[in-house]
Amino acid sequence: RLAKAEDAMAEQQKTPNGTNPAAAQGPVPVQIRVVGQFVKDLSFENPNIERLFAGPGEDPNLQVEVNVAAQKRGDGLYESDINFKATANSKLGTIYLLELVYGGLFKVDNIAPQQLEPFLLINCPTILFPFMRRIVADVTRDGGFPPLWLDPIDFGTLYMQRAQAAAAGGAAATSDKGKA
Repeated sequence: RLAKAEDAMAEQQKTPNGTNPAAAQGPVPVQIRVVGQFVKDLSFENPNIERLFAGPGEDPNLQVEVNVAAQKRGDGLYESDINFKATANSKLGTIYLLELVYGGLFKVDNIAPQQLEPFLLINCPTILFPFMRRIVADVTRDGGFPPLWLDPIDFGTLYMQRAQAAAAGGAAATSDKGKA
C-alpha cells in the first residue's frame, strides 16, 4: 500500500508533459549578489611637482602592479580586493605614485568548494575592474597629469600564473627538503 501511495503522489507531481519537476531541476544554480563596492585604501603622491612644472622630463617610465586577494567575511559573504599600484618616474625623479585597494563584498550561495577560489580571484575582480579603472583615471587627472586609462586585465591568466608559481615554489621547497 505504501508503495502505491508513493507512486500516486509522484504521478500527481508530474507536469503535463510527463516529467517530474523536482527531477527536471537538477543541481541548484550558483547564486551571486554584489552586496557592495568600496575604496578600501587610496594614496596619490606627487612628490616632485616643483621640478615637473615644465613637464615630466624625457622618457617617463610607468610601472604598474596588480594583485588580487579574497577572504571570507561571514556565512556565504566574501570580500574580493584588487590591489593596484602605479609608479611614474623620469630622469627628474618620481612623477607620481598611486596606490589603490578597491574591494567588493559578494554573497555567494550554492557554489562548489573547488570553484570558490577561482570565482573570488577571477570573476569578482572582473566585475570590480571597470569601477577601479575609472577611479585610477580620475585620480591621475585630478593630480595634474593625463588620465591613466588601464587596458582590460585578464584575471584568469593572472590566476593561472599565480597557481603555476605556487606549484613551482612548492616543488622547489620539496626538492630543497630532500637535499638537507
